[in-house]
Amino acid sequence: MNSTDVRMEAEIFYDSYLPDALQRALEYAGEDGYVASLPALLHARVNAAYDNIIWNTWFNPNTEESLIRTPQGNHVVVTVHGGGIFDSPARFTRLFLADTSRFCEIGFTGLFAAKITRRESYNVLDGKMPDGNEIPVYPFDEFRSGIRNLPRRYAVVMDFETAKQCRSGYEPFETLKEDPLMITRAGGAEAAEVYLDKARDRHHTVKMGFWHPFNSINDLDQPQARIPALAGNKGGVGTEDNDGHLYGYDAEYGMGGDSSIHNTSMINVARYVAVAPTKVERSLRNLPFRA
Repeated sequence: MNSTDVRMEAEIFYDSYLPDALQRALEYAGEDGYVASLPALLHARVNAAYDNIIWNTWFNPNTEESLIRTPQGNHVVVTVHGGGIFDSPARFTRLFLADTSRFCEIGFTGLFAAKITRRESYNVLDGKMPDGNEIPVYPFDEFRSGIRNLPRRYAVVMDFETAKQCRSGYEPFETLKEDPLMITRAGGAEAAEVYLDKARDRHHTVKMGFWHPFNSINDLDQPQARIPALAGNKGGVGTEDNDGHLYGYDAEYGMGGDSSIHNTSMINVARYVAVAPTKVERSLRNLPFRA
């Protein structure tokens, strides 16, 4: 291999304070890299052996799901992959330090989602991100049919009633292949099918934990965002409705998004994956340390 070769290398960034973990991940990614979204993490798992760390612990994806009331009065769920409102450590810090009054427009909801402002919600609908970038926004029906050459960063808009009816619990893998929210989280119908087959075959299980909060929200007019968590277990059996575990290295609750049960990563410890181009000559990974 030529010493001037460049390859994409990933690093894990863990911290007990979420903004610090995200800050370190963003610094590693730099301008030419990225912090892995949920589709990126699932794609990495599909291409990894089951004993790889990517399967054996949990991660925070750079993906967010926002409940938004459109200017026309419709309620929708907007999923942003690759960095949205909470692509910034500063925005998390504003949330953590916000007034605990229920009248605060940037604090926590009763289910510990993050309140977002009307301006933030309308900008997301238009694909306008806080960092000044604009991203494509796909209606779910179009997205489900398949988008060629998806960019790394994009949004999908789903009608709230569709999201509300999505599966939430320990569900059969075959059922999840048709679930709109699973398709959106995975980055498309084909990506969802490939990942679910790989997850099923890990321990030849029947069901996977899959969670969302959309059937529990009372105030639909409060714009709010959540980060869906990706669980992982250290060689455990996997998600089954009789498993009896929810947390820990021997547990596997699947793919979270229900604030009342599972870590939705808004205020917790954090584990991000960042990917960046690295010159082989500067990397330790392939050096021979023994004669």
